[in-house]
Amino acid sequence: MSKLDTVIHAPNRLQICAALSTASELEFKFLKEQLEVSDSVLSKHLKTLEEAGYISITKRSDYARPRSWIALTSIGRQAFSGHVAALKEIVAELND
Repeated sequence: MSKLDTVIHAPNRLQICAALSTASELEFKFLKEQLEVSDSVLSKHLKTLEEAGYISITKRSDYARPRSWIALTSIGRQAFSGHVAALKEIVAELND
């Protein structure tokens, strides 16, 4: 049986990982708009994921304006896949 990942399980962090799993990287502003959260709320969740080694954050300038780009690391992709598998197992048990 797969185990839920407590780092990913929080709803906003789960949404962040789900969005990142569909792209090589996403911009901070895009994630903020998708989650409909403030800069500080998103930053807090990103810090938790980064400390776990699940994401990397790269800062680049775009037209002299700094922007942060976020990507799932290979460890983060594995953790997200494992978390999704655990959720699927839970749902499957309900249908048995």
